[in-house]
Amino acid sequence: MSENWQVGDRFFNLNTHWLTLIGEHWQTPNGEALEYWRVEKADSVIVLPVQSQHLLLPPPMFRPGIGQPTLDFPGGRLPAGLRPEDAAPQILARELGIEVGAIAQLLPINTRGWSINSSFSDQTLFGFVAHLKPTFPVPPDHIGLSVPVTSADIQTLLAQLRCLQCRALLLEWCMQTATAPTFEG
Repeated sequence: MSENWQVGDRFFNLNTHWLTLIGEHWQTPNGEALEYWRVEKADSVIVLPVQSQHLLLPPPMFRPGIGQPTLDFPGGRLPAGLRPEDAAPQILARELGIEVGAIAQLLPINTRGWSINSSFSDQTLFGFVAHLKPTFPVPPDHIGLSVPVTSADIQTLLAQLRCLQCRALLLEWCMQTATAPTFEG
């Protein structure tokens, strides 16, 4: 079903390093005029690091939006002009102190990225799993949690994760690798 929504004008545009706030007037196929506000954000990359059958997460980081530290997989915004697969090793270096040579294999979880959008925000999320060489020592002060890759342990981790994007990528990876947690209810 194709609907012909028409943008009338852009009456507000504020660009910052982190986001762009846009105000527009739109006309619906019925001729109704709407004022529409939205935020465009830089795309994101999240990496699930696996070493010796354990998922590694950095220490919890304070999140101003919820007012407390949260446990998350390594991730960040995708700088303009950088491919997601090139940003992933940079993210691992920043958040876990992992050198690019420690990555045995970097595999996409979602090859085209997922649209993370609503009526208010728009961005694309790229997910990767990084299999690390078992002999590479990850600095202990960079590890907040090490989780065995078992159904029960992943279920416990899912209950601890507050980030919906981290949860979605973890579940997708589990489904792709047949390690999906089982839920009793």
